[in-house]
Amino acid sequence: MQLISFKKMSIFLTFLFTFLLFLSISSLILVPKFEDVLSSIFNPEMIYSLKVSLYSSLISTGIVLGFSIPTGYAISRYSFPGKSIVKAILDLPIAFPELVLGLALLLLFGQTFIGDILEFFGIKVVFTKLGIVVAQIFTALPYAIRIVCSTFQDINPRYELVSRSLGYSEFETFKNVTLPMARSGIFASSIIAFARCMGTFGTVLMLAGGTYMYTETLPITLYLNMSYGNLGMAISSGIVLLMISFIAILIFEKYEGGKF
Repeated sequence: MQLISFKKMSIFLTFLFTFLLFLSISSLILVPKFEDVLSSIFNPEMIYSLKVSLYSSLISTGIVLGFSIPTGYAISRYSFPGKSIVKAILDLPIAFPELVLGLALLLLFGQTFIGDILEFFGIKVVFTKLGIVVAQIFTALPYAIRIVCSTFQDINPRYELVSRSLGYSEFETFKNVTLPMARSGIFASSIIAFARCMGTFGTVLMLAGGTYMYTETLPITLYLNMSYGNLGMAISSGIVLLMISFIAILIFEKYEGGKF
């Protein structure tokens, strides 16, 4: 009897939260007038921020994949000194607010020898478009590493042992055996990384600044227009971000777990 009551209560709470979440998301689409949303979407500021967001997110996602695959493989397959500390540090950006990560990056590239070295070679990160890419990489990379690492952990190491016994080197085994088997997880991680890059706000605001029509991404457009009191533009930015996230989640659910 108690088990049945607990089951009903659990299902009720699940439906209740799902309904409230659906209601809040729907209000973003249903409350504003369609004409206002349409005119805001074709506003030059919106088009500019959408282009900046797409270009920077595509570049950032490619770099994130380049780091997350070897890092995820190393964590899933090898034992090395300080592994638990490395995993904890890599997971830190998931736990603390983006603004804190952005502040840390601002100090790293603006107040340390790394920033001085980059500036010596003419590379400016702080308050530039390059800062957008750097901020997106540091925000999305921990998520991508977790997915890729989990994917490699699900692959039976016996396949790699058989490959090594047939004469393949460690890298050849990784390239010809492990990597093809992990393609679904890698694809899923790229989708999540892209969605995280598109939605990065606090880190971009702190490192690249929120300069109008320069370092303006979609979340920055939402923030700036809310500050100005231009709700139409702010809501339209939110709708575009919502649609991108929705498509990303659909693709993730479809291909996650080796279903293609």
